[in-house]
Amino acid sequence: MLSYIENLPENVLGIKATGEVSVEDYKKVLIPHLDMMSKQKTDINYLLVLETDIGNFTAAAWWKDFTLAFEHFTQWKKVAIVTDQKGVEWFADISRFLIPGKVKGFSLDELEKAKQWISSVDDSGHKSGNLNIPNDNDELEPELENSSNKGQGPAGENL
Repeated sequence: MLSYIENLPENVLGIKATGEVSVEDYKKVLIPHLDMMSKQKTDINYLLVLETDIGNFTAAAWWKDFTLAFEHFTQWKKVAIVTDQKGVEWFADISRFLIPGKVKGFSLDELEKAKQWISSVDDSGHKSGNLNIPNDNDELEPELENSSNKGQGPAGENL
């Protein structure tokens, strides 16, 4: 069963898996929350708490998980997988190659640490999921104007 984790920052989608997980769980719990978040934010931070064995996911649930990763491919910012199952480490390792965001594993007793990491400010100083991130380099223009490489290409050739 999948359940939505309440009381997380607005930039985090939290899902807890217990017992058997089916594709119906994805349709009733994960997909509606993921769709809502993807419409409101450019980035998705996903906290997955696995309190069930990964063998309890049906084949259809695994396929749905795989297809959702690609449907929202460019939106994944951070993924935290919280579990005590050592076998899930390979999943986190593979996920690093399947999605552009950061993926990090935590043990169940590190849940609070995972929540802090998934909701933390990213390397650029912006809160993950923030839609007000500047997309130009206006703040760098004074530095570029005074650069010794002004009028030169990347290899130092004159332009």
